[in-house]
Amino acid sequence: MSLVGKAAPDFNMPSTKNLDTLDENVKLSDYRGKWLVLFYYPMDFTYVCPTEVTAFSERIADFKALNAEVVGVSTDSKYTHKAWIETAPANNGIGLINYPLAADQTLRVSRDYGVLIEDQGVSLRGLFLIDPDGTVQYEVVHNLSVGRNVDEILRVLEALQTGERCGANWKPGQKTIN
Repeated sequence: MSLVGKAAPDFNMPSTKNLDTLDENVKLSDYRGKWLVLFYYPMDFTYVCPTEVTAFSERIADFKALNAEVVGVSTDSKYTHKAWIETAPANNGIGLINYPLAADQTLRVSRDYGVLIEDQGVSLRGLFLIDPDGTVQYEVVHNLSVGRNVDEILRVLEALQTGERCGANWKPGQKTIN
């Protein structure tokens, strides 16, 4: 069932927001007044996941310019996230990133967002754009083997922020449909 047009399910998850102490959770309420790009990925220390996590980090300035924050979520622990961040890319790590990774070890948040693969205890690749009022405006969920296109997510975010109708292949700066 789609969450688009509905209030985003609330969350409060351990995270790497404070990488040194790991004592700062991320909560949906932290992002009230901003757009939130909430994306799920299956597991740390895998093959496709680091390409996505680092791609979002490389474009964080573009998201911030659109009043958007990014949070990545997997069912791994905050300690696994920390180890992944502190491991060099040459050794299958990701290095420092510019946004927090959240730990959904209870599986509740993944289940609430409809991305949990129950029998594996991991999440599908789900992405949700949540507006400043806490309403889901966009969602995409797909299988584990294909990473997302950050340019497309930025394009959709900008389209949503116009408040207008944006035709197929619309790009920022182009006219909207009246």
